[in-house]
Amino acid sequence: MKNMFKLAMRGLLRNRRRSLVTLLSIALGFSAIALFAGYTHNVYGSLSRLAIHGEMLGHLVLNKRGMRTEGKLDPERYMLTAAEVEAITKLLKDEKHVELISPRLAMSGLVSNGRVSTIFIAEGIEPAAMERLQKNVLTDFEMNHGYGNLVKQKLDPAHPDAVGLSEGLVEMLRFSLGSQAQMLVNTLSGQANSLDVTVGNTFNTGNARSNDKFAFVSLTLARTLLDAEGRADRMIVLLDDVQQTEAMRDHLMKKLIAAGFDVEIKTWQELSDFYNQAHGMFDMMFGFIFSIVLTVVVISVANSMGMTVVERTREIGTLRAIGLKHSGVVRLFAAESMLLTLIGCVAGLVLALLVRLGVNHANIFYIPPNSVSPMPLLVDLDVERIIFTFFLIGAVGTLAAYMPARRAAKKDIIDALGHV
Repeated sequence: MKNMFKLAMRGLLRNRRRSLVTLLSIALGFSAIALFAGYTHNVYGSLSRLAIHGEMLGHLVLNKRGMRTEGKLDPERYMLTAAEVEAITKLLKDEKHVELISPRLAMSGLVSNGRVSTIFIAEGIEPAAMERLQKNVLTDFEMNHGYGNLVKQKLDPAHPDAVGLSEGLVEMLRFSLGSQAQMLVNTLSGQANSLDVTVGNTFNTGNARSNDKFAFVSLTLARTLLDAEGRADRMIVLLDDVQQTEAMRDHLMKKLIAAGFDVEIKTWQELSDFYNQAHGMFDMMFGFIFSIVLTVVVISVANSMGMTVVERTREIGTLRAIGLKHSGVVRLFAAESMLLTLIGCVAGLVLALLVRLGVNHANIFYIPPNSVSPMPLLVDLDVERIIFTFFLIGAVGTLAAYMPARRAAKKDIIDALGHV
């Protein structure tokens, strides 16, 4: 076997130009796949963090069964009562992997500056829970490179009447920090209720469709406006490890049912439509690019090895004349093709690592579709896809030499020796 690879290396060095061109095509193709895989991996990670921490979905969302359907028409009936909120919190707070349990209350209505009004959609949340949920929205790398200004949502626990309004809403109503506003909503019983609030903070939702109507208010203020003392329409559960999401959903569901609670639990992936749509789109793009690159690599290797086999037909005849079997000839050219693809993949990996390093330190920003804020262009190291690509290209590249080598090995020794 050792001599086989020595002969294979000598074969590659005989025609350095052709081997170099083929090697470059493999390296460039492999690096393109590795870089795009790393980019999509970073996008998936960013989208998951934005869903869990940025949109403050948490890892799990717990609500009374029927709240998402019938609860839209009769929210009071399907809300968690103050006693249920307290009991569920007490039941789950000491669970392994559970870092936070936070009641939430959604509402909508009209917000006014005293002259004009417009609709708003608000989330009632405890200020401390809001701060904790946003803690891990950015990676350490992003924080160290000045991307911390992408997250601005906050509430003042000392002033429950202070609200956070999205930038588009502030611009539309010409508010400024400290401005007085009026919020008008319907209570759970259908009565109109309004309160004077203070604009304590502005933020960018990152989504063009919600940046002119979204607001964050303290849970205390939301309960006062809705006349829902102690109630919540759902509870957010934050875990210490995203990998535990499914297992903890099943575990907590069994525990709550055993305790007599008629609830349902959804994961952040089930609730984040944007994440699922983006994930499906990038998976399709990766598969398309991977197929093109793989086709180019196969054609390049097959063409190179086909020409090599034709040029070395007399050598094959000589090897057959001194006793090398058909399988030996095939193994020789397969080893040559394997070395070529593996060296190309290693060179492509080195190239991808260098490009990744440059991109990650170039501070490049871009604005994704349907977004209003720039995002950093970063490339991760997707080890699983790199290993899969390495072995697949190596295997396909090796098989690309099988047919021409097999055809040449079957040629009559006399005809092979007389080939011109």
